[in-house]
Amino acid sequence: MVRPSDRGGGPGDTGRMETGNGRSGGAGGRGGGMGRTAALTGVRALVLAVAVPAGAITLFVLSVVSIVLVPLGIGLFTTPWVLAGVRTFADLRRLAAARWCGVRIPAVYRRVPADANPWERCFRVLGDPGTWRDLRWLPVDMTAGFVTALLPAALLVYPFEGFALGAGLWRVFTDGTYVGWWYGFVPVGGQLSALAAAALGAVLLWAGVRTAPFLLRAHFLLTRAVLAPGRGELAERVRVLTETRRDAVDTSAAELRRIERDLHDGAQARLVSMGLDLGTVEALLEKDPEQARELLARARRSSAEALTELRDLVRGIHPPVLAERGLGDAVRALALRLPIRTQVDVDLAARPTAPVESAAYFAVSEVLTNAVKHSGADRIWVDLRHSPDRGGVLRIAVTDNGRGGAVIGAGSGLSGVERRLGTFDGVLAVGSPADGPTMVTMEIPCELS
Repeated sequence: MVRPSDRGGGPGDTGRMETGNGRSGGAGGRGGGMGRTAALTGVRALVLAVAVPAGAITLFVLSVVSIVLVPLGIGLFTTPWVLAGVRTFADLRRLAAARWCGVRIPAVYRRVPADANPWERCFRVLGDPGTWRDLRWLPVDMTAGFVTALLPAALLVYPFEGFALGAGLWRVFTDGTYVGWWYGFVPVGGQLSALAAAALGAVLLWAGVRTAPFLLRAHFLLTRAVLAPGRGELAERVRVLTETRRDAVDTSAAELRRIERDLHDGAQARLVSMGLDLGTVEALLEKDPEQARELLARARRSSAEALTELRDLVRGIHPPVLAERGLGDAVRALALRLPIRTQVDVDLAARPTAPVESAAYFAVSEVLTNAVKHSGADRIWVDLRHSPDRGGVLRIAVTDNGRGGAVIGAGSGLSGVERRLGTFDGVLAVGSPADGPTMVTMEIPCELS
């Protein structure tokens, strides 16, 4: 999915830069900047005027045919691909709107699991309100959208015909004795009327230079009016984000309480006991050296146990191998400590951002712990890779050959994993038939650094 949040080198920014250059360079600078802006706007409008009818009509026809073929089974396979093309076409328009005119058009689509079968994938896509917004937009784009894209291009190109007539090319279109050509409302039949046509062309060019950016912006505002999600969808999105933020805050608070409890009951208690032992050793050093040596040995064991507990606590907060070597090696190290034979396949060209990396690591850790405790499996497979589609998705699949029956929210810890992933707009899918195997798939939208 394309999210047009980057300010980029948008035309709004370009316009401001050119205006500043015009002010510092005098009237000639203003004219040159305005001319460049008008030429750029004309080129963009021409691109839209050509692309809009060709792309919109083709995709609309293909979509209708593919959806009609769904009951016959053919559409189950073709519809997701055709609608993906529609979505890409809409995303390109969102990107152009943001970069050319600073018009932000939010893209809100529901995610489809990567391992979904054709039936599930087709009906998930068809059940997405964003899909139907795109399909409603195509007829608008091929009619009103085409007109709003063509008008600024015509205002900037049509004047040059008047200039050509004024330069003497009127003879090509007339025989010199009667009116043979009309330019706008001017009948061209001689040099004088041709000069009038050139004057009209100059007026139209001035009007085009002044109005083309606003007309092009009107095209994108029309696009936003149809493509932008409604209030209900935005309210639902706000509700989901509020819940995930609350879950993240609650999880963070619970984690802090756990760390405090572990320090108080573990390492702190051992360090206090070690301090008391050392005080007793100091008092017994001359009176009873043998008992002092025993206390020193106990203090040494307490210090080693406290150090081990502190290391385990730090590893639970943020494993050193995760910070130093990245997610792939951290998961491999995690697998080495499991009592079940575990195979880890990693395909990452670079590292995700630190928060995503940490969330993914602890999610995998929880899923592997569940598999060891509850599945009865003797083999686990972990597949970790990054797919660049829809802006980038980190996909993690954990499969075991156990007894199956895993369900989200059934006390298995998977509900906590779902909440953890939800903070990053991630999703969790579990396939676990009664006799196994169990496959847990996690997806987190992210880009690699």
